[in-house]
Amino acid sequence: MTTTSPVLESHKKLERNVTLLGLFAFLAVTVGGIVEIAPLFWIDNTIEKVKGMRPYTPLEQAGRDIYIREGCYVCHSQMIRPFRDEVERYGHYSLAAESMYDHPFQWGSKRTGPDLARVGGRYSDEWHVQHLTDPRSVVPESIMPPYAFLKEHDLDAGDMTAELTALYRVGVPYSKKDLEQANADLRSQADPEADNADLLKRYPKAQVRDFDGDPTRLTEMDAVIAYLQVLGTMVDVNSAAAQEDLAKEKGR
Repeated sequence: MTTTSPVLESHKKLERNVTLLGLFAFLAVTVGGIVEIAPLFWIDNTIEKVKGMRPYTPLEQAGRDIYIREGCYVCHSQMIRPFRDEVERYGHYSLAAESMYDHPFQWGSKRTGPDLARVGGRYSDEWHVQHLTDPRSVVPESIMPPYAFLKEHDLDAGDMTAELTALYRVGVPYSKKDLEQANADLRSQADPEADNADLLKRYPKAQVRDFDGDPTRLTEMDAVIAYLQVLGTMVDVNSAAAQEDLAKEKGR
């Protein structure tokens, strides 16, 4: 003769009662959520700040908007994982701080094309123009569609002061002057004749030049290349890695 334990009997009753099962499931999710989320309210910052990180310039941000608009993120991630094959192919693994000003961030693991987290400075502006115009002319096996129209379209980024203000309200540390100068900075960065000393002071390591090969116009191509050329260039990753190792040693 076998007997069923009281615990199993109670569990059977719970499984057969939809209302009771729903209530207990809700309680389990609530408790789990509180345990994971509540501690974050007592942490000043969940991301360690890394020297060199800054907000995007208005031109870089405009290029990022076009990058998202055209769905580039569908085929290209910006998250190099700490695996040997990825590090050897793409460079130092991505740091969380490198995406702290991205809204939304461009992480992911699905790639049709290469990861772009450290594409900045890897190729010349001319290469990017040719690649975006006719991908197979520089990468014969590429299945990327052409984006030649970017060079034909004048950049219409709207009011960058309004966009940067919105980003400021969600935590991106633009200064008052950054907001006031946003629309002027947008055009200035791609103008090789402009005095960009103040822009470079407010946005260290910003690249100031004509990006698409036509200094007489400010195009969507200028903006996209300005964005691509800054990716992975703000942080000295070797120094940042040393800081991470030191922090780990202190934590032991």
